Amino acid sequence: MSETVSDYDLVTDPYSIPLDGRYNVAQSFLFQQEKHWQYFDRLRKEAPVHYCSESQFGPYWSVTKYHDIMEVDTNHQIYSSEGGIVISEPDEELPLPMFIAMDPPKHDEQRKVVSPVVSPLNLTKLESTIRSRAARLLDQLPLGEEIDWVDNISIELTTQMLATLFDFPFEERRRLTRWSDVTTANEESGIVDSMDQRRAELYECLATFTEIFKQRQKKPGNNDLITMLAHGEATKDLLDRPMEYLGNLLLLIVGGNDTTRNSISGGVLALNRYPDEYDKLRADPSLIKSMVPEIIRWQTPLAHMRRRALVDTTLNGQKISAGDKVVMWYVSGNRDEDAIDDPYDFIIDRKFPRRHLAFGFGIHRCMGNRLAEMQLRVVWEEIMKRFEAIEVVGEPDRLPSTFVRGITKLPVVLHGKCPVGSE
Repeated sequence: MSETVSDYDLVTDPYSIPLDGRYNVAQSFLFQQEKHWQYFDRLRKEAPVHYCSESQFGPYWSVTKYHDIMEVDTNHQIYSSEGGIVISEPDEELPLPMFIAMDPPKHDEQRKVVSPVVSPLNLTKLESTIRSRAARLLDQLPLGEEIDWVDNISIELTTQMLATLFDFPFEERRRLTRWSDVTTANEESGIVDSMDQRRAELYECLATFTEIFKQRQKKPGNNDLITMLAHGEATKDLLDRPMEYLGNLLLLIVGGNDTTRNSISGGVLALNRYPDEYDKLRADPSLIKSMVPEIIRWQTPLAHMRRRALVDTTLNGQKISAGDKVVMWYVSGNRDEDAIDDPYDFIIDRKFPRRHLAFGFGIHRCMGNRLAEMQLRVVWEEIMKRFEAIEVVGEPDRLPSTFVRGITKLPVVLHGKCPVGSE
């Protein structure tokens, strides 16, 4: 068995590790322990486009600086997403083609079918639903008692929205959360006991949504994603390609879940780590508008996306060969001091708060980015009406994953606003 970086003393001093082909930053425990930052700092300074020749995922290039990532992300003619978007290779026993892992024209045709769900008109209709649900959930929370913010708010609010987008049975909505978690699970996550269990649960998802698809073919719903797929010209025959149907379902489920869910948790954590920013927000709640994209940048819910070079090319002086795996580390680009001022600081009134990579760029830019921002804005508007502070009272639990920067538990205590005129 060849030596990898995990055999080195990773946690103590990344600069003692030779920066050679065994320097493998794609280690899930680094992300779980929040130790990945210093390794990306070194790569940005010393090897911004770095080739790892030996890893559990095979050889790959790490692209770690903002502008290099942009170059890869916006050049799909050179860097293809065909066949997979994560550093690991697809499960050969359960291949999941999806439009985010396709190149034009098929990508464009399938994405176009479901994009109306996040049109400005539909977002306007959804806002009142999101607000009423957020208000109801927040009003049910106890003051002065420790609760888990992730389960009570982050998961529940996003799961309710998922159920709405799919017109899924509301009382069964937590099945959507489970399928989202299982989709991105690895053997270290503790979410599934084996890959066989993962496959079984995803086949259950397929069976459930196959029946819904058939129902919507006969009786269309109102602006829900399954109705759009069942009647879209490029997707109406997806049941003839069940793995592609499942792949697109899981893309929409994960896309509608992970970004918002982990940003809702990340925002609470950020404000507690930067109490001056919390004071600034209390003094001027209108800063929520610029705080929302700053939360998304600071959290970067999806750490990376991968591409594969279609031709021999050069990136920042490095020669990349056709067929090479190229990993864009969004989590590193969002901490690039050459592109973002004070990138490690959480600053809710940044001058250019949307200057971040968390949604990607180019043809694969996150379709639901405005929906994610709207959900965050609404939930923080409702939070500020009710609570003087959400106090984090313990360390968060994090997901061991190089893909999803997930917070699985966040203990907090809520403090209500003092009545006007009281001490």
